[in-house]
Amino acid sequence: MPLRVIVDPSFRSMDEIFDPTTLARLHAVGEVVWGRDEPMPTERFADQIADADAVVFGGWRHEPVGALPADRLRAVLEVAGGHEHPELGYADCLERGILVGSCAPAFGPVVAEMTLALTLAAVRGVTAADRAMGDGTERWLHDGNVANTTLIGSTVGFVGYGNIARSLHALLAPFGVRALANDPPLDPAELRAADVEPVDLDTLVDTADVIQVLAAPTPDNRHLLSGDLLARLRPHQTVVVTSRAHLVDFEALTALAADGRFKVGIDVFPEEPLAPDHPIRRLDNVTCTPHLAGALPAALHEIGRLVVADLELMAAGERPRSMQYLTPANADALTQR
Repeated sequence: MPLRVIVDPSFRSMDEIFDPTTLARLHAVGEVVWGRDEPMPTERFADQIADADAVVFGGWRHEPVGALPADRLRAVLEVAGGHEHPELGYADCLERGILVGSCAPAFGPVVAEMTLALTLAAVRGVTAADRAMGDGTERWLHDGNVANTTLIGSTVGFVGYGNIARSLHALLAPFGVRALANDPPLDPAELRAADVEPVDLDTLVDTADVIQVLAAPTPDNRHLLSGDLLARLRPHQTVVVTSRAHLVDFEALTALAADGRFKVGIDVFPEEPLAPDHPIRRLDNVTCTPHLAGALPAALHEIGRLVVADLELMAAGERPRSMQYLTPANADALTQR
């Protein structure tokens, strides 16, 4: 059955997420309403929502779904990056059986790839060695490896075991790591089935050689890795942050790293762009990248493919399954600030 789909991707652009082949598939699904880079005017949206089967959006700028005349609406599909649009009215969507899809799976593999790169650079001291080579102060062979460790055979602790962590875990297989995870909403049996040991956060911090901070940010997990927990880390340990800086006490992280207490790999910051004079930029035991992990053209085009694949399933009368969908069971864990 042809669908009527409002496509309002702003802040993203149409060609950023839909390559020509995927765009053609989108139009084959049914009628595309709006489909422009500019934000859809609220009054235009209000006129069109009553007859829409689905909405594809980058930012929700309208009344909550529960307040809209949207009796035909079957799905709202976000293309921003996660379930981070509380103004949408998640509870009303779930109560009314409206599917709420996130494009988060598009980013899992490429963010995992960058996370692995940051991890290797941090544990093997690549950043410090590169800086030393640049100014002629490098130490060769064994002398240059005094503070370095290896990922091979190490214990890796996942703070959050979602899309990114699962992709990263697969990439870590050749290194023969032992995997721990702290993700309270997940059934421990699900973690064990993935060859991951469920542990509390204290155990993870005290045991893991590498701590991967990969949980989705929620109102309840701000500074989940507190200053007190970070202060327990030792020089052979490494913290890698590639989901959101929200999860880490960043001031404490910076101060402790400056004291040489542990190593750090980080791609996300509390304020972006990061202040030019922020001290974390100059630390040899810290490898920083400017929020590059998911911002690849390939990942953005994957968003469009996920959206269209699920719209095609809806048009065929099947349940969509490519995007990440909220359920009453996972809503607390996945709904972001």
